Amino acid sequence: MNPALFLDRDGVLNELVLRDGAFVSPRFASEFRLVDGVTELLSAAVSKGLIPVVVTNQPDIGRGLMEPEQLAAMHRRLTAELGLEKILVAEAGEDTDPLRKPNPGMLFLAAEKWNLDLGHSWLIGDSVKDIEAGQRAGVGTILLETNYNREYHGSADENFPSIRDITQFLLTL
Repeated sequence: MNPALFLDRDGVLNELVLRDGAFVSPRFASEFRLVDGVTELLSAAVSKGLIPVVVTNQPDIGRGLMEPEQLAAMHRRLTAELGLEKILVAEAGEDTDPLRKPNPGMLFLAAEKWNLDLGHSWLIGDSVKDIEAGQRAGVGTILLETNYNREYHGSADENFPSIRDITQFLLTL
């Protein structure tokens, strides 16, 4: 069994977009911008034997607000530009879906599908839902602290203000 680095997508791998006064997930491939430093983050993870796995809630699909082709185009970029091939998506808009974070279903599914050791894995997220999913799956949690999640600063096992700081932490594992 191998340890994983579970990665939330929106706000961690790609930038959020400003829509109607709030920072939200992109709905169009043209809005999709990678966060500076994620290439180095993934290199550090792989160098430490962590298998990168994207676990992302995409409720706009289930709600009919985003076309599946747009989501597929974004994920093709993650594969082409970052080498990310293991991507799991929860399309439901309701937290009752076992795959949708804060539920740990995507992490359990990934562990089964790719023979991952949850007890030696980490999750990086920028929301309380991410951190709760990681905690419920028994993985170490890392919160990327931002201006929009101030009320959750300090809520994870590890808390850092930047991708570069998280990269440095991963290199100490």
